[in-house]
Formats: sequence, C-alpha cells, structure tokens
Amino acid sequence: MDLQRLHDDVWTATAPQTMLGLHLGTRMTIVRLPSGGLWVHSPIPLDDEGHEQLRALGPVEHVVAPNLYHHLHVGPMAHAHPGSVVHARPGLRKKRSDLHIDADLQGSTPDAWGDVFTAVHIEGTMLDEVVFLHRPSRMLISCDLVENFNTCEHLLTRVYLRLGGIYQKPGLSRPLRLVFQDRPRARAAIDRVIGLDFDTLVLSHGDLIHEGGPDVVAQSYRWLK
Repeated sequence: MDLQRLHDDVWTATAPQTMLGLHLGTRMTIVRLPSGGLWVHSPIPLDDEGHEQLRALGPVEHVVAPNLYHHLHVGPMAHAHPGSVVHARPGLRKKRSDLHIDADLQGSTPDAWGDVFTAVHIEGTMLDEVVFLHRPSRMLISCDLVENFNTCEHLLTRVYLRLGGIYQKPGLSRPLRLVFQDRPRARAAIDRVIGLDFDTLVLSHGDLIHEGGPDVVAQSYRWLK
C-alpha cells in the first residue's frame, strides 16, 4: 500500500477498481483521531503488509462505509482489526445482510470520533452518502460527491468520462445525476456542503482537488435546481 500523507493526521491510499468495465479506481482515507486510534473511510483491499502499515499509524477503531456503494472491503477491514466499530448507512443493512454493522451512520458524528468532524448527509439520492469535513485539516472527505479525472489511459473509461461531461473537468457524471430522486432535498444538502469551511476535496474516483473545494462542488452541481 502506497500511503499519501495529506496532513499530520490524514492519509490516503488508492487501489484499482473496475465497475461495468470502467477503470475508475478507488481511494481510502485514514484519519488519526485525538484518541490515537484510526478512522478508516471507504476501505480498499489490503494484504497483510498493508494492514501492518495501518497498525503502525495506530489501532483501527472505526471503519466507515459512507454510502450504499462503497462497502465491498469493509468486512475484511473489520475482520483484520478486531474490536473496530463498523459504521454504515441504515440502508446497507438490507443490501448487505452478511455484513456486521455496529452503528448507523447519520448526519452527525459519534463522540468517540473526537469532535473533529462535521457530517452532512446528502439526502434525496440513491447514493445515500454522508460526507465529512475534517475540521483540523479543512478537508472534505467524500466518495461519489465529485469525480476528477485529468488523464485516463483506458479507452472505454475515457469515452464514458467524455460522454458524462467530466473528462479533464471535475464534476458528477451525467448518468449519476439520474439517481437524484428528490432534488429539493439534495439541493439543500449540497448547499450545506458548499457552506462548510474546507479547501481540499478528497474523493474516491480520480485526482484529489487541493484548493477551491467549495467552488468545485458548486460548479459540479449547477445542474441541480
């Protein structure tokens, strides 16, 4: 695992991931809490060496499945770190009855997370995501809020990105806009996100956005009336 340190207490790591033949990749974010324990957001697959790298940063205390689609590697992460608490949206209990979920993820944060996060639930969408502002670093940690592909070597994926209107431009792909069912509620949630005090936008698919995060989110959701 190639850890990228973004802040004194924030790291990310990426892994290849293919969905419907598209090479979109995925990113895990690790935050060290005031307790010294780790908060692991949207886990990626790790080998034994990767898990040892995590343990070198601190004990994994919380494993977070932030929406209804970033859950594939939550179980193995929790299994590799006994005693960790799995947090997920309530709807994931029905979708993944095989996955042991300890706590429902809401638009607020547990006291055990050390009061360093502000959470916003993006309502009105089938993605059902909760995004997190890590206040000490002014980073917004998300999965599918925005995608950002400056380059792409895979032809089919590049065609998808161009048709979706997001190749070499951050945004939300046109096909994903179809999962927004209640646009007024979603618009209200996006406006709450834009009002947060952050600069860097950490996302799962594509390149990190290191500055101007609120403006990027605003531009990405101009279509959401």
